[in-house]
Amino acid sequence: MDTNKSAIAYLLPVSLCVFFGYLTVGISLGTIPLFVHGTLHFNNVMVGLTIGIQSVATLAFRHYSGTLCDTKGSRLAVRYGVCMCVLAGLTYMLAAALIPSPGFSLIVLCLGRIFLGIGESLMITGALAWGIGLVGHQKAGKVMAWVGIAIYGAVACGAPLGLWLMHNLGSEEAFLSVVVLPWLGWFMVMRLPLVAASGKARAPFYQVIKKVGLQGSGLALGTVGFGGLASFVALYFGQKGWGNASLALTMFGGAYILVRLFWAHLPDRLGGARVALFSLAIEILGQVLLWQAPSVIYALGGAALTGMGFSLVFPSFGVEAVRKVSPQNKGVALGAYMAFFDLSLGLTGPIAGWVAGEWGYAAVYATGALSGLAAFVLALGLTYNKSVKHDDYATSTIHTRQSVPQ
Repeated sequence: MDTNKSAIAYLLPVSLCVFFGYLTVGISLGTIPLFVHGTLHFNNVMVGLTIGIQSVATLAFRHYSGTLCDTKGSRLAVRYGVCMCVLAGLTYMLAAALIPSPGFSLIVLCLGRIFLGIGESLMITGALAWGIGLVGHQKAGKVMAWVGIAIYGAVACGAPLGLWLMHNLGSEEAFLSVVVLPWLGWFMVMRLPLVAASGKARAPFYQVIKKVGLQGSGLALGTVGFGGLASFVALYFGQKGWGNASLALTMFGGAYILVRLFWAHLPDRLGGARVALFSLAIEILGQVLLWQAPSVIYALGGAALTGMGFSLVFPSFGVEAVRKVSPQNKGVALGAYMAFFDLSLGLTGPIAGWVAGEWGYAAVYATGALSGLAAFVLALGLTYNKSVKHDDYATSTIHTRQSVPQ
């Protein structure tokens, strides 16, 4: 279990499970904005709310997901998550069948978004806890890196896949894929060893939230850029007349994966706060480039830089967060930390929709740049606090040595 080969033997099926499961989210990001705005003819705020409601549901179930992993096992959480994602796909298909009644169709679609949010919470939290349980708590950063590659690889592939299915086959066929894909994910992990759950009471969620609050806030602010890109890039490109909007998400996902493949070890080696500083600086640059893009080439470059920068934001703050709790509380800690991600996406959708309505789609990415700057300040504070603690420790050690007779 402690060799790289055995770790990959566990992490590969877990990551494939996440990839197929999260394709449902990627397909949704590519199709839901166009379905709500172009087919049902609702405004930008409703697009943002429909996208964001999934993250609200995910947030609401993070505590339950983490507790379920710690007390009854991560395998059960993943299985429940797969079932909820399938239910979401079935509800999407019902919404597509109700297009002649737009209001009712939107209500049903939002219900499906809630199911998908619950499924995402259970599946991702379960997969992370399962992976960490199989390879060891000391390799939590590696598990996060692999799962992150699967998540954003699914976003990069899912968005264009969903758009292709919608344009060539129709909405119902695109949503049918959301029913089928989670089962492929479950097939990948169904033979993996179980990770025993203690069944004991966990630390209260509010206490864990306090422990990881600063790191979670940095993650939340750093996620705004991704949220704006995922929710409104298709409409932004459409307004500019550029086309190939799904390519922006592909560029984001490709750059994200590239950084994870080659530099995922940096948070463990250099320190999470320090790596977060560099990552956020790149993400901010990407958001500014999207905001001021004079052509599609610049916009695609901005999407790629956003993915490159955002890639290590999650593990950088996450490694710091997980180390603040005991191994037996890893599920709750992961749930609490990821709750900040969910909260950010849940709020980014409607806020970005309002910003787009007031100042245009480009302003969404100015908002992302400002949020990234706030996250940069938090990371800078974490770096400074660590330096101060290290200096204090060194000073106290010197004083102690000087007080001991030689």
